Amino acid sequence: MRRLFVSIAFVLLAASVMAGVSVSKRYRSERNKEREVRKSTEFIILHTTEAAEKSSLRHVSERGLCHYCVTPSGAIYQIIDRHRVAFHAGCSMWNAKEEIDKHSIGIECVGYHDKVMPRKQLNAIRDLVAELQAIYGIPDDKVLTHSQVAFGEKNKWQKRRHRGRKRCGMLFAMPSVRGVLKLDSRPAFDPDVKAKRLIVADKYLNSVLYGSLDTMVKTYGKATIKKVDPTKSKLVKADPKKKGITGEVNSRPASAKFKIIPQSIAELNAQGFKAVGVVSKKKLPLNIVGKHWNSKDTYYSIRGRVIPGNIVDPKRFEEGMTIWRKPTK
Repeated sequence: MRRLFVSIAFVLLAASVMAGVSVSKRYRSERNKEREVRKSTEFIILHTTEAAEKSSLRHVSERGLCHYCVTPSGAIYQIIDRHRVAFHAGCSMWNAKEEIDKHSIGIECVGYHDKVMPRKQLNAIRDLVAELQAIYGIPDDKVLTHSQVAFGEKNKWQKRRHRGRKRCGMLFAMPSVRGVLKLDSRPAFDPDVKAKRLIVADKYLNSVLYGSLDTMVKTYGKATIKKVDPTKSKLVKADPKKKGITGEVNSRPASAKFKIIPQSIAELNAQGFKAVGVVSKKKLPLNIVGKHWNSKDTYYSIRGRVIPGNIVDPKRFEEGMTIWRKPTK
């Protein structure tokens, strides 16, 4: 399928630079409207995107896969409002608590689990984490990596549920990196492995998360990090003076009824959307729906995937994309 590289001018909104932690709403996800309000906040989960910046931001925004995304330049983008549920942890468990999405804030960091990150990026992560810790009363040892909470179900290679499915965010468990992030402690062991709810399937990963292996020490220097018993760790007192983060959207829903964003052609049909045209070399979105090409009420479908018009990437329009809108009255 050949791609059509369409050049369309549009305005990009960014948060103004102010004192303290500031975020941009440029990539705020449309999925906010369908996400429930989180009932508890006990953890901060650090991820690595394992991809380049542009593709990472586009992906997490389209799917609502985290609350914040931090780039190598130190820019912080709000994806899902911090009081709502973001789908970032997947199949997850910590100290017998499953579905960590419902109890945590997820931060995606553009980069890779085993590669050095720029100081600007780590400093931005440090400031964001510190602000969230103060707001929610989260201790250092409950700032975890995705690799610490993710687990895999038993399969033909592993006879039991197991740790080791992902190495995502692995470097954030290393003492040298936690030192840069001003995190003074980390879990001493995996509570679910110790309780035999899970087994270790990746011994190398386990040695990074709870052992002495630190591949970043030459870059960031040695740091002494206290090891804490995760079964006894508790939330600390939150800071009542903390009101939020500059540029952030935190409006709570007026009711429990949200607009459900269609994620399939069946849902488009069920909500009254109609196919109004198909993208081709001769018919670009601008030719088919005019100024509505990037409206939140316009949707694109291709190979079973549905993309809202206000977050579609104009450089990724393809021949064969179907455009959907509701008939005007």
